Amino acid sequence: MEEYIGLDVSMRETAVSIRRAGERIWRGKCASDPSIVAELIGKRAPAVKRVVFETGPLSVWFYHSLRTEGLPAICIDARHAKAALDMAANKTDANDADGLAQLAEVGFFREVRVKGFDSMLIRTLVAARTRLVRITTELSNQIRGVMKTFGLLVPAGKGSTFEKNVRSLLADQDGLASIVLPMLEAWRGIRIRAAELGRQLVRDARQSEACRILMSIPGIGAITATALTTAIERPNNFKKSRSVGAWIGLRTSRYQSGEVDYDGHISRRGDHHLRGLLYEAAAVTLTRSSTDSTLRTWGLQLRQRIGFKRAAVAVARKLAVINDA
Repeated sequence: MEEYIGLDVSMRETAVSIRRAGERIWRGKCASDPSIVAELIGKRAPAVKRVVFETGPLSVWFYHSLRTEGLPAICIDARHAKAALDMAANKTDANDADGLAQLAEVGFFREVRVKGFDSMLIRTLVAARTRLVRITTELSNQIRGVMKTFGLLVPAGKGSTFEKNVRSLLADQDGLASIVLPMLEAWRGIRIRAAELGRQLVRDARQSEACRILMSIPGIGAITATALTTAIERPNNFKKSRSVGAWIGLRTSRYQSGEVDYDGHISRRGDHHLRGLLYEAAAVTLTRSSTDSTLRTWGLQLRQRIGFKRAAVAVARKLAVINDA
């Protein structure tokens, strides 16, 4: 007979529940290591049909490692699982594993597409570069704020111009310089590291055919193209092109109850960083770009009818569909 397994994965321990023919036959815990989990499953459930666990920080590692071990691993959306798991009287790891095992047995779940390690590596590169850029912005704003308190107004400028202006203002301010200069050195070091990651990202984007096609569109650069291609991975991951915009969170939410039926704002679900990048690219297409294109003409006409914000969202959906096509 077939067994169905639920895994409640945490950083140190994983709760395991095994069901067969509608009954739980075993449950326990083991270390959160896919090889250890696979060994346990091989001993306790040799005829395993499904191994279900929720999305989380370790889900990519667990999914690919368990698949490599030959196990039918399935990752499901934590939001969907929550509705079923909340029915338990007590919230424990063991009860969560039991609930996941029941979902695995009845098949009442929606499987999540888990990205490959290569895509996750590139997405990590994009996220690391973005984080370093934000830190440099925060440090430069902090330096400006500190100096403003003492009547030293840093002129507008960024990069080496900003550093030059700060050092010139601190030339005869020994007390303040001992405080600000360490922050300025940290800002300079992080800026250099962010630039290195940016160059690496551009090199990777130029080696990808999909990224080169996207970068030919005015308003889309290496970061947006890389984030979009690694998020979607393969166009056949979506049955319809309209699903891409909804998956990113650029489709309007809908509320219907009786005679009430209206569309609200965009759902804002999915990858918020990618959604922001697409919206920025759409804004550039509608405002700064001077290159004539069918997309820009359509967006400008739409802007006159429904306004800039809604038109930008529509153009962002089109950009996502271009990659899907």
